[in-house]
Amino acid sequence: MNSPLEALLDQVQERGRYALRQEAAHAVQIVLDVLGAHLVGDDRSDLARLLPRQCGPLLTEGEPASEPLTPRGFIEAVAVREGVEFAEARRAVTAVLGIVAETADDALLRRILTQLPPGHAGLFGRMDPA
Repeated sequence: MNSPLEALLDQVQERGRYALRQEAAHAVQIVLDVLGAHLVGDDRSDLARLLPRQCGPLLTEGEPASEPLTPRGFIEAVAVREGVEFAEARRAVTAVLGIVAETADDALLRRILTQLPPGHAGLFGRMDPA
């Protein structure tokens, strides 16, 4: 039986079409680190509690971002940290954030999206609220 972390990595590996679990783990690490820098307060810690325990520090222990990122800027930040092209970073972002959206309840996801500039819902596989 898989641990919660192994199950998460399997989901990311499948959704992101990664050949290796290590690639999925790297995507999770970078994307959650960038996301955590843009969330504050209870939303960040509430999300951390829903994910495997090893993911919590990625969300909660990083330095806060100095300015908000557009959705494109979010992907570019992942690309820079991961050392990959934009399309590869987008694949990582949508794989990881899509699973985050499935893990969080609708209320938490709305609170998270409220902290991010408009347009981020698409990165989570959701429509922007009207």
